[in-house]
Amino acid sequence: MIKRKSNPKRGYYSYSYHYKKPRKKPRKKISAVLILIILNVVIFFILMLLGFFKDPTQCSGICKIVALQPTSILEGNYLWTIITSMFAHGGFMHLFVNMLSLMFLGSFLERLIGNKKFLAIYFISGIIASLFFVLFAISPLSSIPGIGISPENFAVGASGAIFGVGGVLAILTPKVPVFIMFIPIPMPLWFGIALIFVVMWVITAAAGLPIGNAAHLGGLVAGMIFGFYLRYKYKKKVAVLDRYFK
Repeated sequence: MIKRKSNPKRGYYSYSYHYKKPRKKPRKKISAVLILIILNVVIFFILMLLGFFKDPTQCSGICKIVALQPTSILEGNYLWTIITSMFAHGGFMHLFVNMLSLMFLGSFLERLIGNKKFLAIYFISGIIASLFFVLFAISPLSSIPGIGISPENFAVGASGAIFGVGGVLAILTPKVPVFIMFIPIPMPLWFGIALIFVVMWVITAAAGLPIGNAAHLGGLVAGMIFGFYLRYKYKKKVAVLDRYFK
């Protein structure tokens, strides 16, 4: 930019030059949810090629060093499976349901709190979910139908971390209307999350399906604790959400 200044006493014009830097366009942040979904899908197919699903009756080989087993953890073996099990799935439908849930719940939470806080909540909830799975296997709670498990059982899946995401939302935005399990009636988000957990618990107890509800419970509890923390720390922002989602 050039500015001209007149100087009548000296009879000439003086010029001053001012360079104005163009404003930089803000960089678009990469979605943490999208990265997690891509990682889960890629790892699923890599494990498939490595023979993860070869023998559905037992977990051995690559499965044993990826899936979470309480006995191994208590013996101090394969400790990394507390995290790696979060990125492995038992089949395509298992992967599809989890990634669909992550896309809807995770995207909403990430927009509310940012990708860094979201990732912290996701991984901490997933780790606590894994620890719940291990602790339930060695406690008297292992006899509870639908939620108890044997120390020899294996667990895989991102659902513990996803329940953590749901737990945060159930506290931060409990009144957001959602549709759950193809029910054509909107319901409050907190009720929808609770309904999913209870239904999975009942189905597991009645049909004996291999569902890790202990891990789901751990993730849900961790997420709710995070939710109460965020609600207390960011009171003004949460009050805006409460007014918006009446």
